[in-house]
Amino acid sequence: MHKTYNELSITPSYAYKYFIDFIFSLNFEAVEERAGTIIIRSEDSLEKMIFALNEYAKSLSKKLKQDIVLSTKLEIKENEDWIQKYKNSIQAISVGDFYIRPDWEKEDKSKTNIIINPALAFGSGHHESTFGCILQLQKYLNKDDTLLDVGCGSGILGIVGSKLGAIVDICDTDELAIKSAIENFKINGADINLSWIGSVSQRSVQYDMVIANIIADVLIMLSGDLINSIKKDGILILSGILEKYIDRVEAKFSCLKLINKYKKNEWFTLVLKR
Repeated sequence: MHKTYNELSITPSYAYKYFIDFIFSLNFEAVEERAGTIIIRSEDSLEKMIFALNEYAKSLSKKLKQDIVLSTKLEIKENEDWIQKYKNSIQAISVGDFYIRPDWEKEDKSKTNIIINPALAFGSGHHESTFGCILQLQKYLNKDDTLLDVGCGSGILGIVGSKLGAIVDICDTDELAIKSAIENFKINGADINLSWIGSVSQRSVQYDMVIANIIADVLIMLSGDLINSIKKDGILILSGILEKYIDRVEAKFSCLKLINKYKKNEWFTLVLKR
């Protein structure tokens, strides 16, 4: 163990979920989320990471047509067995009948356990939008329903769907996300029907339920494809929506019937019916 380690703090002004997905895809040993700031810890140098993040921010700004200001802070700290310290900071979480935990935490035999290692994946259930999605899946998804998880990340929502008895397809524009999701399905003994690298526009069928936990601007951009992806009387679950964008999203999907509107802190999850 080295005497010191490097700690890089990253605070984006916009599109936080894109940055956390990007950072998780690089498989750092420890990544922590803290009140809008992402913290990377490594015994290796992180100076080149600052350059990479700034380039990513420029590219994302153009894609989303939104200026993104990225604040970064790099510190060298005394090594205190930070990997173990990090593991100790990650708490398992209960969401309804599910218990989501890293593999170093003991199982809760009273619930359905799902193993997601936060440092090695794209989502662990701790974020308010993921939490809201898992609650709504338990409320509205029926056994043998067809389900598409758009922008699947770690695959956690699809895994929940599979555990609830659904036939699950997943897609993500990031190849690393798909690889991570497939591995997490295997770890949890869950089944994937179809998976593809790309977005909802590449689907070949309509679904009983479609879930998209992304960000407001992307939901709006994909609105037509998302609406057309569900069957008549099908359910569309949208999440990753900050309070300041909720009116815009609701207006864009106003052709659907709003059947539930869940809020946790400043994040909304919408349940809509065609």
